Amino acid sequence: MGFFDKTGKMAIGSRLRMLTDRITADAAGIYRLYGVDIKPKWFPVLYALAEGGTKTITGIAGEIGQTHPSVSNLVKEMTTYKLVSEVTDEKDRRRTVVALSPQGRKVCDELAEVCTDVAAAVEEIADATRHDLWKAIGEWEEQLLQKSLLERVKEVRRERECRDVRIVPYEPCHREVFRALNEQWITQHWQLEEHDIECLDQPQENIIDKGGHIFVALYKEKPVGVCALCKMDDPRYDYELAKLAVSPDVRGKGIGLLLCKAAIEKARSLGAGSVFLESNTLLEPASALIRNWDFENCPNTDLPMHGVIFRWN
Repeated sequence: MGFFDKTGKMAIGSRLRMLTDRITADAAGIYRLYGVDIKPKWFPVLYALAEGGTKTITGIAGEIGQTHPSVSNLVKEMTTYKLVSEVTDEKDRRRTVVALSPQGRKVCDELAEVCTDVAAAVEEIADATRHDLWKAIGEWEEQLLQKSLLERVKEVRRERECRDVRIVPYEPCHREVFRALNEQWITQHWQLEEHDIECLDQPQENIIDKGGHIFVALYKEKPVGVCALCKMDDPRYDYELAKLAVSPDVRGKGIGLLLCKAAIEKARSLGAGSVFLESNTLLEPASALIRNWDFENCPNTDLPMHGVIFRWN
């Protein structure tokens, strides 16, 4: 196991596959030992049918934890070997169900002795080990049902990459990147309007000098994202979160959320009680932002463009 000692837990899939392959090969040998002519992968379907008579493919799939297409393929193979057959459901003649054939029932009877001996052998291995593998597998399955390994890796990656992100106040040297990032984002989905051009051409005069703030995200010291906190004249809201844009090259790293966090914390430090955001709910980044920060829908607004507000007490 030198390879796995070197790789550590990151090779868990390969190690489990190797263990599965070894047990599956042993299972095939065990069936031959007892003269039972089946493939190991058929056992779950046989067991499910032996326990409950006729069942739909969907029902079998749900019971043994496999996909419908996978079970459908297994049933086709087993039908070829005359172990099962598809028949019309007596209760609902519009659908078909899977049933054991006489040959299949005979095989299930033969498996009773095999199962008894295999269970004893597995118990022997369990008694010789320090950890309860069966219980551990169940715990892993429960954890992966709650959140997949893929989702967990995404989160870990985002957290690691976030350590390379720094949010800094806008400086004149950021003027071009402020315009370029926003122009790219706006023209990708809409068209630049006159008020957009004014803000992008003169952010100092149109945002900062009017009581607003601009934040720049640096990823490995390179500017890759921007966000503006604009002072509002509307008495209902204190500031507007606007001109949020992140370079396509670094999206998915949580940079947009970090920019929003910086802007909201700034508004809070200035004594504001709310931040307004006009969003397009058809765009996933906007929807993700609203979900993560618990923005509330503003009244009298139309989808997909509508206003939302984030408050704090």
